[in-house]
Amino acid sequence: QVELVESGGGAVQTGGSLRLSCAASGRTFSRNSMGWFRQVPGKEREFVAAISWSDGSTDSADSVKDRFTISRDNAKNSASLQMNSLKPEDTAVYYCGTKWGGLSTSWRMYDYWGRGTQVTVYS
Repeated sequence: QVELVESGGGAVQTGGSLRLSCAASGRTFSRNSMGWFRQVPGKEREFVAAISWSDGSTDSADSVKDRFTISRDNAKNSASLQMNSLKPEDTAVYYCGTKWGGLSTSWRMYDYWGRGTQVTVYS
């Protein structure tokens, strides 16, 4: 069993920054990947960024490249999402998920999820 807990959401003005964290507990993560997704009401969960626990390779959506950075802290079993230059369209509930094996941009491939944290960007 794996438990994921997100933190760091909030409300910020356009152009501001937030740092989300995802703390993981339970099974070992040496073979896992962790991803950040976001969702607004009525829409499917959208890929934001992912990182491999084993080699640190990353992937991110075109819409957030150059603005968002995903990182990991193996010792703390946590992953972070640094979000800069935030825009109103970044407003969503952000979820972290984890899966065995390599990176994936599909939320369906992830086995465990946190409860999410709200990010609101106002103009």
